[in-house]
Amino acid sequence: MNHKIFEPQENLVEWVKCYWTLESAPENTPTKNTIIPDGTMKLIFHYADTYRHHPNNQESIILPHCFLIGQLTRPYVVEPLGFTGSFVVRFQPNGFFPFANIAIKDIQNTAVPLTELFGKEGQELGNNILNANNTAERIELAEAFLLKRLTDKNTIDSIVKSTVETIFETNGQFSVTELSKQNNINRRQLTRKFSSTIGLSPKQLSKTIRIQNTLKTLLNKDVPSLTDLAYENEYFDQAHFIKDFKEFTGLTPKEFYGDHLKMSLIFDGKK
Repeated sequence: MNHKIFEPQENLVEWVKCYWTLESAPENTPTKNTIIPDGTMKLIFHYADTYRHHPNNQESIILPHCFLIGQLTRPYVVEPLGFTGSFVVRFQPNGFFPFANIAIKDIQNTAVPLTELFGKEGQELGNNILNANNTAERIELAEAFLLKRLTDKNTIDSIVKSTVETIFETNGQFSVTELSKQNNINRRQLTRKFSSTIGLSPKQLSKTIRIQNTLKTLLNKDVPSLTDLAYENEYFDQAHFIKDFKEFTGLTPKEFYGDHLKMSLIFDGKK
């Protein structure tokens, strides 16, 4: 599998975390891939064959070639339908808000076709990116589109921005109540602002960031036991850790470790 990550230009760094590509022949791609929530929304362009999504206990769905994936709150299982050729715009946690013309909080775990998001402009962007010759052309097309739409951008609430920063700085270990007091804002009001801007509540984003840091620990360190892994990532106890882990991955840590871990990190475009 060929997986690469690219930096956005300086004018978009506040909104776009990175671009990434994934190319693979069917024989080199797992039959099913588990995508783990990572607190970001993504524009996805499948310029080769597309994927099938397998929701829990529901009929599978063939995904469009071009779509936005809303914030994930549970594992998202996909199956390649042939050759993989994917170009992804991965936004910052609050990065899609300036470009949104839909309610972000209403599209959790949902693939929204570009035509529903941006009409004819979305269709044109999708066609151009699918037919581009290389990644450099795809990035140029995506950035021109995003910069044009930023001229009429929604502004991000400063309290929401500071809350996101606090969540990352503390690895999700912070009190929403305490933060609301510090910013002189009602807790419910803060949660509403946060959800409408990011698509998740502060608590949901915190749990997501902690799970992602745990996955990095699994990938990069030799952890002697699940208890050590839980405490290193500041879970109250091992039972709490396993419960959260299964909620986000669909598997226990022992079941998930190995190919599932590697594929999930690739598909999330870790950076």
